[in-house]
Amino acid sequence: MRTRPLKVALLGCGVVGSEVARIMTTHADDLAARIGAPVELAGVAVRRPSRVREGIDPALVTTDATALVKRGDIDVVVEVIGGIEPARTLITTAFEYGASVVSANKALLAQDGAALHAAAEEHGEDLYYEASVAGAIPLIRPLRESLAGDKVNRVLGIVNGTTNFILDKMDSTGAGYQEALDEATALGYAEADPTADVEAFDAAAKAAILAGIAFHTRVRLDDVYREGMTEVTAADFASAREMGCTIKLLAICERAADGASVTARVHPAMIPLSHPLASVRGAYNAVFVESDAAGQLMFYGPGAGGAPTASAVLGDLVAVCRNRLSGATGPGESAYAALPVSPMGDVVTRYHISLDVADKPGVLAQVATVFAEHGVSIDTVRQQGRQDSDGEASLVVVTHRASDASLTGTVEALRKLDTVRGVASIMRVEGE
Repeated sequence: MRTRPLKVALLGCGVVGSEVARIMTTHADDLAARIGAPVELAGVAVRRPSRVREGIDPALVTTDATALVKRGDIDVVVEVIGGIEPARTLITTAFEYGASVVSANKALLAQDGAALHAAAEEHGEDLYYEASVAGAIPLIRPLRESLAGDKVNRVLGIVNGTTNFILDKMDSTGAGYQEALDEATALGYAEADPTADVEAFDAAAKAAILAGIAFHTRVRLDDVYREGMTEVTAADFASAREMGCTIKLLAICERAADGASVTARVHPAMIPLSHPLASVRGAYNAVFVESDAAGQLMFYGPGAGGAPTASAVLGDLVAVCRNRLSGATGPGESAYAALPVSPMGDVVTRYHISLDVADKPGVLAQVATVFAEHGVSIDTVRQQGRQDSDGEASLVVVTHRASDASLTGTVEALRKLDTVRGVASIMRVEGE
């Protein structure tokens, strides 16, 4: 074993960063044995240096992150500060000064992953980011390495623990959205401002990363269709139960049937209770990967939290340090396929549409005609009068597979019918 330690600079010491530092300290001997050399925490960049950080030598703490990555003797920079800047500049500076990088920064990788990979390759350094998607779940490395000889056709999963907790509470207790969100906030699953989670920005960034790796194509955050879950209601869950389904916020990355394009999207969807994703409870994550040779693979585990995310960071740190000792680098960006990313209008799936209609003869025939005129085939339909409403009924239509564009045209035409009082909800049906 080499006795000179590999030096690590830690950028950020919040929930995840503090766990990374703790594990590096408490598991130092094991990490050294696994790597082939000891690893040493050489500096910790923070915004508030006066804060007490248990187990970290105050002499290592600095507010000058730029000076830390420019030291020249740093082997690996671990970036867990998040956001676009200064993280982007610090990472590229680290490459310039001879350090490899381990990052958990999904937003930055989804936006500028190609540029970061190019900078790493230019300077002969590693860029690893297992912790950027699904917390502790090994997912990126299996896609980049274990399935490198296979053809991945679909990635489908729950990649945000906060939204899964909220939807699970709504399903299991009958709570409304706000009530479930309040509980998630009280338990620490949701941030004070939950927008990134509930409006699916977080999941969309992860979908961009997964699609890019799975399909060997550059997929940016702007390429991902995003729909939040704030409009999901208790009534939607009641409708889902009548169909033998539940509702999840899903990230779906697919290769087109002809292989000529890909799509990436995040939105709430009904999935059958028989599907394994339906049983993913609380703040857990789960991802299905479907490929030609391996078939269906499922990855499941805690998708967030300090210790689980730090576990993924440390796994990358071990891999990068091993590469450094051997004088090699791991896999970089693979974007040779360069497939176009199709717009959401081209996506084909099933739909559940709930309409408020006049409770009188002929309404169903009018609605069915509109669907037929737009080329959308109906699978099932259910109409029920309302005892508490004068002359109004609920009409629920479930379609066969249709494109998003054709469904949008159908709904616009339905709104023009005098007998349709309103469109209560529209939800996609996945996982069949």
